[in-house]
Amino acid sequence: MNAAKRYEIFRRLREANPSPKTELEYTTPFELLISVLLSAQATDVGVNKATRRLYPVANTPAKILALGVDELMSYIQTIGLYKTKAKNVMATCQILLDKHGGEVPRTREELEELPGVGRKTANVVLNTAFGELAMAVDTHIFRVSNRTGIAPGKNVDIVEEKLMKFVPKEFLLDAHHWLILHGRYTCVARKPQCWNCIIADLCEFKGKTPTPANA
Repeated sequence: MNAAKRYEIFRRLREANPSPKTELEYTTPFELLISVLLSAQATDVGVNKATRRLYPVANTPAKILALGVDELMSYIQTIGLYKTKAKNVMATCQILLDKHGGEVPRTREELEELPGVGRKTANVVLNTAFGELAMAVDTHIFRVSNRTGIAPGKNVDIVEEKLMKFVPKEFLLDAHHWLILHGRYTCVARKPQCWNCIIADLCEFKGKTPTPANA
């Protein structure tokens, strides 16, 4: 795909949604971090239902630690893998208090030292909470990048590298949200809504979309 076509794709996505936001509900970087931790193999809708109950009671590392792991699990038990996630959240809160004064660190290296935080989660926090140019490649972004030809690659690392290189810089801050929303509601996995797609004439989809090797 040439640069002019990529530019037009993101220009249209911006025109349709000038201020894209994550669908996870949060008010602080810490709340976002915990919500993203909980969202692995779960829907944003499901995470939001749980955190609407949790955050009014405990939305800081100290308050979540004070709950204890069993009570934390009672708030998030509707989310998949909730037992493992609860343990990771508790361990993360302890590290935040011990090493970072209760604040969410602003570097990828420090974020990835937190239990349950991988590159994708770190990128979400860096981009969404702190306004850094970062690309968190989930299954939606992987699919859209490959299917359209914007940034094809056999695994999420390659797709991330290509997106960071090929997305015009003026769109890079919000590209993560545009691609996720496009993949979630239009360029869906089984039956993409090409008839309702604002970039259909620019898409280079010619066959089966690959499954990410390390998503």
